[in-house]
Amino acid sequence: MKWFIKIPFYILCFSLLSIASAYVTFRVLSSGMTVEVPDLIGRSLAEADRLLDKRGLYLKVEAEDYDLSIPKGHIISQNIPAGSHIKGQSEVKVVVSKGPKVYLIPSVIGNTLAEAKNLFLQKGLEISKVIYVHSDTVEKDRIIAQKPAPEEWTGGAVTLVVSKGPYNVIYYCPFFEGMLKEDALMLARELGLNVEIIGPIDTGRIIVSQKPKPGTEIKIGSTIYLKLKGD
Repeated sequence: MKWFIKIPFYILCFSLLSIASAYVTFRVLSSGMTVEVPDLIGRSLAEADRLLDKRGLYLKVEAEDYDLSIPKGHIISQNIPAGSHIKGQSEVKVVVSKGPKVYLIPSVIGNTLAEAKNLFLQKGLEISKVIYVHSDTVEKDRIIAQKPAPEEWTGGAVTLVVSKGPYNVIYYCPFFEGMLKEDALMLARELGLNVEIIGPIDTGRIIVSQKPKPGTEIKIGSTIYLKLKGD
């Protein structure tokens, strides 16, 4: 009966010894030949380790870093480019993603673009896009809106909408001469014009001359000089 027990045992030992010998032989032989390095970027650590192991290579995590496009736990870069040929049993070092670095966005609405850039620089944020639009209510070069909105979380990039000021609407200068001061001021206000009075400013005075002349092209915000004369 003892021989019936010993024979399977010897066969098992011989099989295990053969497997171990083959493995060692493979490792020794592979260490002396070159193999192609696979592309590991974007792969998980487990997947990358399997790919390298098939080629007799080793995986080593050299560092971790934040990345907006590569998911957490996946590989951002490798020290030996894909397609390179190296000796077996060599090490391939990789940098692994920690996922996106998330920031709480401060409000910059109403600030100038220069102020926003300075604030974001201090917080490690990046302005990815600036959109300029005309606005009748927000001063030129000041921020109207932002995306993400204030107090939202983001991976880093921000879009800003910045005022170009009001449209440059062209007018032909009205005929102010002969008008009462009050009527002229009301008309100028409706047209978005500034007025400077030359001469007496008592109520009821009449405009006797103006600059620019009637019919001259002017823009919103232009200044009209009106000269008054008593009744």
